[in-house]
Amino acid sequence: MIDIPLSALEVAMVQTGTRALETLRDTAAFAQEMERLGYHRIWYAEHHHSPAIGAFPPVVLTAHAAASTSVIRLGSGGVLAPNHAPLALAEQFGTLAALHEDRVDLGIGRGPGTFDEGIARALRRGAGPTTDEEYRGDVAAILSFLVDEVALGPLPEPWLLASSTAGAGLAAELGLPIALAHHIRPENTLTAVERYRAAFTPSRWCAEPRVLVCVETVCAETEGEAARLLGPMEVVKAGLLKGRSDFPFPTPEEAAAHSFAPEERRALDGFRAQQAVGTPEAVVERLARLAEETGADELMLTTPVYDLRDRVRSYALIRRHLGAASARE
Repeated sequence: MIDIPLSALEVAMVQTGTRALETLRDTAAFAQEMERLGYHRIWYAEHHHSPAIGAFPPVVLTAHAAASTSVIRLGSGGVLAPNHAPLALAEQFGTLAALHEDRVDLGIGRGPGTFDEGIARALRRGAGPTTDEEYRGDVAAILSFLVDEVALGPLPEPWLLASSTAGAGLAAELGLPIALAHHIRPENTLTAVERYRAAFTPSRWCAEPRVLVCVETVCAETEGEAARLLGPMEVVKAGLLKGRSDFPFPTPEEAAAHSFAPEERRALDGFRAQQAVGTPEAVVERLARLAEETGADELMLTTPVYDLRDRVRSYALIRRHLGAASARE
């Protein structure tokens, strides 16, 4: 049984044959459904220059979803600090927190959000990759500006996103809650949790270690249907394994016809085994085991499937199974 909050990460996949505008419209409907189903929060990820993922700023999606909902928490998961001026981020999320009291999160990450070096440099006005010290300075500056410069009243809840022990160490040093990207680098999750808990220093933001684990989750009535729904994302991942991000997000039918090289199939199967894909019983069991292994205070589910209805149904099936299990106890 899972007795910790469940949340959602929305990646805003742009479906083949549709326009980005339709994806934007889906984000509001998705937020409303997650609120109805009782999920705790939704975060929006920052991506750039990908035909499969919309380049929608998390701050804009947060504002859009907040205007369409009433109680669910919303925010970035994450906004990428090297791409933005710290004061600008503090002003943007500080304003959102003032408009939507006790509902806004500021999840901060480091990556460029793109595999295209030219786009990364354009985002950073010609600057190259950020050093560890520069990133630490950016995060510290954002937190300082929130308190000393913005100060509009209620503050957003800051989180640090991490997929390595280095990121975990920074979150511990600054006394921030940590969101671990198990859906990206599952092999680092347990060591990052250990590093974070061992080194954590209390701060005004967080009195004790607080861990959120994000896991790729696709739930359907049968194993076969869950695998079919996951197919489009596996095509995109196969492209990433080759260092390519120019793959569109295909339909399940197109994905079913895709031929994977043996080494791609092995890598994808190995990754899938560490996520939560399958029937409600299998998914909930896997999520419960991951929560126990990590000591997570919250699980965030990301469900990169083609159709909004299938995506919502995946979240609904998990909730329904948890409700039925609770009623039996």
